[in-house]
Amino acid sequence: MTPIYQVQIAQMVMPMSKQVTHSMGKVGAKAVSRLDSKAVGQLVDTCGVKHEFLRHRWVIVGLIILSVLSLLTAASFGAASISLADTLDVVLAQIFGVGDVSAITQRIVMELRFPRVLLAFIAGAGLSIAGSVLQTVTRNPLADPYLFGISSGASFGAVVVLTLFSGAGLFNWVTLPLGAFLGAGLSVAMVLALCGRRMSSQIERMLLSGVAISFMFGALTSLLLYFSSPQAAASVLFWSLGSFSKASWQGIISPAVVVTVCTVIILLFKRQIMAMRAGDETAHTLGINVGRLRVQMLLLCSVITAILVANCGGIGFVGLMVPHTVRMLFPGQFPLLTTALVGGVFMVWVDVLARTMISHQELPVGIITAVIGSVFFLFILGSRK
Repeated sequence: MTPIYQVQIAQMVMPMSKQVTHSMGKVGAKAVSRLDSKAVGQLVDTCGVKHEFLRHRWVIVGLIILSVLSLLTAASFGAASISLADTLDVVLAQIFGVGDVSAITQRIVMELRFPRVLLAFIAGAGLSIAGSVLQTVTRNPLADPYLFGISSGASFGAVVVLTLFSGAGLFNWVTLPLGAFLGAGLSVAMVLALCGRRMSSQIERMLLSGVAISFMFGALTSLLLYFSSPQAAASVLFWSLGSFSKASWQGIISPAVVVTVCTVIILLFKRQIMAMRAGDETAHTLGINVGRLRVQMLLLCSVITAILVANCGGIGFVGLMVPHTVRMLFPGQFPLLTTALVGGVFMVWVDVLARTMISHQELPVGIITAVIGSVFFLFILGSRK
């Protein structure tokens, strides 16, 4: 057990114990003191502090190095033949102003490929964080943005904009993200309304409500596509399956900012989220408002999902596979940064596969993640027989 975790968790326990001690007197003080020690020990064990901080830090450093190498290598793949050495020359020319690189190569790498691989990394990291948080606060290993209907609601809002308001002047900057936000917010509101007031004890109902709402928004999206023009339906269909082909330097600003800010907020609540893994009763004992925290995390995940759906379309199974994989590598822990880095690297190479699998043609990213996710599910089911 790491001392710093004991101190942090004890800070959560002490305010509650002082209130109880004041009302119960000396006898209560002894009982609460024993309760504090027991609660802290159980929570530290539950949080899974089994690996030393130094060891975990080196894992993060290694993943950061792997992420940088993946971004550089992925930028060398594409229709135009550009080697990894040429890609490095372009980067050095941009940073230090050294190197002899042709203008065409520099434009392809910096204006087409790097925004794309960076958007893929941001999308993979954001979806992985959302899936990990949802699985933790609901204590359900199958929870992800799609299961809660968040992605379907965001997709519906974006499709409404694409089919009905595509002529808006601020289409790329305002209308599409706004439509996705409204759709995701509507989905979350409907899930919370169906759960009722006692959300802390309505986890199963929350999941079933999310599945039902996901099907409902999927049907409404299909209805819009049925009545739209063939050209609009074709473009929306390709977008809905997931693609990074529209990535640009201006376009990746909003996803990067939203995912970063939401991740920082989630990290601020990391101790409370970890306490919920021990159960709602234990979290209540430690003074945590479980229902409010669960709603807050659900809203943050909806914001992450909405901005990514608005920029990348629907990409499934990432928020399900990556947290499972990280959990198998680090059992009993909640390594959020590790999950984000693994998800980012995974999505970068999925995008490379989508661009290079078929010559002179690009596959939707969502198809590849769905195939990998199906195989992953079969593997999990086979290992638990």
